[in-house]
Amino acid sequence: MGRITFPGEADEAPDTITGDIVFILQQKEHPKFKRKGDDLFVEHTLSLTEALCGFQFALAHLDNRQLLIKSQPGEVVKPDQFKAINDEGMPIYQRPFMRGKLYIHFTVEFPDSLTPDQSRAIEAVLPPRPSPQLTDMEVDECEETTLHDVNIEDEMRRKQQQAQEAYDEDEDMHGGAQRVQCAQQ
Repeated sequence: MGRITFPGEADEAPDTITGDIVFILQQKEHPKFKRKGDDLFVEHTLSLTEALCGFQFALAHLDNRQLLIKSQPGEVVKPDQFKAINDEGMPIYQRPFMRGKLYIHFTVEFPDSLTPDQSRAIEAVLPPRPSPQLTDMEVDECEETTLHDVNIEDEMRRKQQQAQEAYDEDEDMHGGAQRVQCAQQ
């Protein structure tokens, strides 16, 4: 019986024990999809109108299939909401015909501002405000404040840095940790 040889293989050592072939795979980042185990995650931004009134879009999957993603009639998608599609994730280990889920993380893009006419038109179709409006007398008794935009991550980082600086300053003033010893009687 003949033996097949490959280029570079030594013909003079046929009794040599061959070794295992080891493959090392590196997962390449995808610009749109993130993998977690058998599941895939993708982000999609909806306009406020799409989130409230319905949407439909095509999603190009990893294998170039176009998936039609659409909301149910009357369904409202909330900001930061996840929805899943079964069997559109990655193949499950040792079960090649089963797949994980495809999770879609929805963000909702709100308009920066509305005109007074737009506000009135929207308010006319939305449910009434949940809390009763303040009376003029109650408004007069209140102290007026001003809201401003913040980046909460930056704010928390700044607070943590200030707390650390205050702790370091306290340590410097008191000469470090003081040892307290109980007197024995």
